[in-house]
Amino acid sequence: MYQLDITLRRGQSLAARDRGGTSDPYVKFKIGRKEVFRSKIIHKNLNPVWEEKACVLIDHLREPLYIKVFDYDFGLQDDFMGSAFLDLTQLELNRPTDVTLTLKDPHYPDHDLGIILLSVILTPKEGEPRDVQSSIHSFLHWRICDIKTMLMRKSWKRSSKFQTQSLRLSDQHRKSHLWRGIVSITLIEGRDLKAMDSNGLSDPYVKFRLGHQKYKSKIMPKTLNPQWREQFDFHLYEERGGVMDITAWDKDAGKRDDFIGRCQVDLSSLSREQTHKLELQLEEGEGHLVLLVTLTASATVSISDLSVNSMEDHKEREEILKRYSPLRIFNNIKDVGFLQVKVIRAEGLMAADVTGKSDPFCVVELNNDRLLTHTVYKNLNPEWNKVFTFNIKDIHSVLEVTVYDEDRDRSADFLGRVAIPLLSIQNGEQKAYVLKNKQLTGPTKGVIHLEIDVIFNAVKASLRTLIPKERKYIEEENRLSKQLLLRNFIRTKRCVMVLVNAAYYVNSCFDWDSPPRSLAAFVLFLLVVWNFELYMIPLLLLLLLTWNYFLIISGKDNRQRDTVVEDMLEDEEEEDDRDDKDGEKKGFINKIYAIQEVCVSVQNILDEAASLGERVKNTFNWTVPFLSWLAIIALCVFTAILYFIPLRYIVLVWGINKFTKKLRSPYAIDNNELLDFLSRVPSDVQVVQYQELKPDHSHSPYKRKKNNLG
Repeated sequence: MYQLDITLRRGQSLAARDRGGTSDPYVKFKIGRKEVFRSKIIHKNLNPVWEEKACVLIDHLREPLYIKVFDYDFGLQDDFMGSAFLDLTQLELNRPTDVTLTLKDPHYPDHDLGIILLSVILTPKEGEPRDVQSSIHSFLHWRICDIKTMLMRKSWKRSSKFQTQSLRLSDQHRKSHLWRGIVSITLIEGRDLKAMDSNGLSDPYVKFRLGHQKYKSKIMPKTLNPQWREQFDFHLYEERGGVMDITAWDKDAGKRDDFIGRCQVDLSSLSREQTHKLELQLEEGEGHLVLLVTLTASATVSISDLSVNSMEDHKEREEILKRYSPLRIFNNIKDVGFLQVKVIRAEGLMAADVTGKSDPFCVVELNNDRLLTHTVYKNLNPEWNKVFTFNIKDIHSVLEVTVYDEDRDRSADFLGRVAIPLLSIQNGEQKAYVLKNKQLTGPTKGVIHLEIDVIFNAVKASLRTLIPKERKYIEEENRLSKQLLLRNFIRTKRCVMVLVNAAYYVNSCFDWDSPPRSLAAFVLFLLVVWNFELYMIPLLLLLLLTWNYFLIISGKDNRQRDTVVEDMLEDEEEEDDRDDKDGEKKGFINKIYAIQEVCVSVQNILDEAASLGERVKNTFNWTVPFLSWLAIIALCVFTAILYFIPLRYIVLVWGINKFTKKLRSPYAIDNNELLDFLSRVPSDVQVVQYQELKPDHSHSPYKRKKNNLG
């Protein structure tokens, strides 16, 4: 038995893996097939200094110490930066040794990837009888060393898609809140930024980073004084707040974006529960950024065991119901509701390892809130029995539960996912959800058992519907896809054809193709024009909504399942799989980057146009009853206003509000209430993605056990 004490000193001349010419390196140590250490992440540095210590207990010296370096990419697969071996048999016992290791890539052995500097000391442990007591002692000693290693790290971070893996989340965060507060940031504007383009202007955007959290603003074309007016939230994991890094960039199509400047905000210097206006001078560049920053206490977000269930405690449940009662409308308008998710177990998962097993763990996401279960090793039917609680900021959010296979050497392998709109949840019902593929278009192997409870204030939820929807910090970059472009074109064409067919129908009335129909249309035209009032427009929409509602409840639902979109989504999934396999062969796309960017823009415009038309249709089709009822209430109010109040007064109030809005609230974020409402209505693609698949009970291991017993 030996004890190996390692000090990870620093790296020199490491490989650049990010577009900015830097990397975010971290190091993993591995002996045999076991990962024994993972360092912290040093951001944007090719000569990082770690000075971290690890204590490892090993049985023999035959297995070398394997060192691997990665570049951390939040939300993406981490990039490999090189590896090296340390032969433990060459170390002298009880003597500190400084080691310099040259990093290599096995696939490209000629590439220079830099060096890693270590200090190691190998100490033999006195021999002890290998009895039970000795085994327990050795195990405890190993655990103490492991815990020391964990405590020496200044922060708990992860190196692949999710914060997980070498540390067990259930041990670290059980029955406690994962973040201590929320920092709300509003990016107002930039002033006198540096001109980076030949026309004397720039296309600026801003990147924010707080720990592992990142946010990228929209691009403002051709200006040195951009007006962003964007709002977003970060989680505060540290008691004091930490330092937020801000960088400004100029967007350049077809080449690397230009750096405009950087600045930092020390959140620990800001008082809480107060909005701070900050005018930040950009370093290494020119100009200022104007922000509004507010630090607030965290809402209740927690993980606990199934035995600790706040919804089953009568007193706690009453307290939650009271908090979201209709009488408490104006008490914290952003706190819309409470969500509790019980992740019980999964069955029949896909085997991701060569042993025919998996090491599954579960990720539960609600917008930008992300929590994880512990990992159950070597099991295709894991039981987690964990309870997650979230505060709901938007009742139209979608709960995503994803199952991954933990892989110590790589990023986690995807096993399956379900997406559940909060408004479709039936409280207190334990359901088996069929896991879907990454695109949520079809089933994959396995089911997951969840029990979900949602409590919310309907008035708050309705008011929040009329403000901009929260954006996800990390979203996959849109790329050119033949199937996606074709799908968006067909969706847009279908929406346009509805208008074209309506125009043909009206024109046929003018041509008297059907005399009875034309006569009826002529009489209706005379009556409507002679008696028309402005209030009849919302009244007509109200009647259409009501007509569709009675058709649905009477069983005459004429809504058809969109099999065209489903088929195209499946084709797109197959194309994505081919692209993943043949990505290296399709490098020519990078050579025509500018053309690709234009095509992606066209692809996105078609998607937005098609989605807008589909959302209007789905509002009248009662796809989401809550939103359709909200539309009925709004149309009733508009009809009454137009009926009782003269139009000139309405226009006068509207104009006064528009002209004085900036005077009353200079930093207000511009929005369109109608578009914000429609953004909550799912498009046809989202309807397909959110459809719940029926589980195949014949594959349940629990049922097989019963059949075998029978």
